[in-house]
Amino acid sequence: MIIAQTLFIISLIILFYNYIGYGLLLYVLVQLKKVFRKNGTVISFYEPDVTLIVAAYNEEAFIREKIRNTLELDYPAGKLHIIIVTDGSTDRTPQIIEQYPAITLLHQAGRNGKTAALNRAMEQVRTPIVVFCDANTLLNTTSIRNIAKHYADPLTGGVAGEKKVISGAGDNGAAGTEGIYWKYESVLKRLDAQLYSVVGAAGELFSIRTALFEPVAPEVILDDFVISLRINQQGYRIAYAPDAYAMEAPSYDIREEHKRKVRISAGGFQAIVMLRGLLNVFRYPVLSFQYISHRVLRWTLSPLSLPVLLLSNAWLLFHTGSIFHSMFMALQLAAYLAALTGFILAGRNIRTKIFYIPFYFLFMNIAVYQGFFRFLLNSQSAAWEKSKRKMQTT
Repeated sequence: MIIAQTLFIISLIILFYNYIGYGLLLYVLVQLKKVFRKNGTVISFYEPDVTLIVAAYNEEAFIREKIRNTLELDYPAGKLHIIIVTDGSTDRTPQIIEQYPAITLLHQAGRNGKTAALNRAMEQVRTPIVVFCDANTLLNTTSIRNIAKHYADPLTGGVAGEKKVISGAGDNGAAGTEGIYWKYESVLKRLDAQLYSVVGAAGELFSIRTALFEPVAPEVILDDFVISLRINQQGYRIAYAPDAYAMEAPSYDIREEHKRKVRISAGGFQAIVMLRGLLNVFRYPVLSFQYISHRVLRWTLSPLSLPVLLLSNAWLLFHTGSIFHSMFMALQLAAYLAALTGFILAGRNIRTKIFYIPFYFLFMNIAVYQGFFRFLLNSQSAAWEKSKRKMQTT
């Protein structure tokens, strides 16, 4: 009885803390920090030379739109250098890029993965700041300016931009739910940055000081995550620039989103092992607190807590019959039933938020289990997989 009760309480606390409590605690800590220390002022006119690196794999259908968007970015003439690396592409992407003399094309036939491509591109960078973004995203016009200004602070080693999922008319399923998820992540990133540092930048748009870059092993899956946290380990913070954003269409369907989530989860476990030094709260007290709370728990104890909570609740209900455990079991079963309904409706291309949100939550946690087994079996390729996405509108 005591063991079941303990497991029930611990799993409930972990889930609450990871998905709700951490955000609330962050908010309180940020408010306390504001009382005792004023935040520094960001200089809005700091404009160093910047190199923008875009990794593109078989983007023939979208690359002209990406180039048009890139060439329209508002930054001083001569200070923005553009490199597009297309290693392994088998379509006309390299030939299209060659038509634009303002862009440096790097291409080789062999496909060794995005990480290897970025390592190769970094050898060509001669500017103090480098910005990375995906080929299937569009940036807002002032994004480079809004990133660059943060480097006026010498303790800023990198800057995380924002990811915005474009929801078209009638998108109330995958698009809407994916958008809600990223809005929630944006709130956490803002609070993380205000407390100390963003914990792991997203590859859609992020930037680093060139001098701090360390080549990443080709087998690394989440290059953006590892690169940014290694900069943290060097004693620098990752700032947050919500006014610099990459717009991206949602996954084409749940199968494409599933493929992406499993890959991210496998990369997450790989990163936890590679960055195990960040688990040392005595060496990185604030950063470790943020890293474990925001990332590690989401890939480890939180998914494990879901079945533990359900099974311990069932055991306690069977042996005590208490009203509390009866009500809590009813809530859990209702949530799982809603998730199952969301799954069935999604299979019929019917996506209603009231059912799709619990389905998406459960789906993300199941993907963590699948990613874990891929990590154990070393079966997740580091070569970037082009995800099929809905048509973008600008």
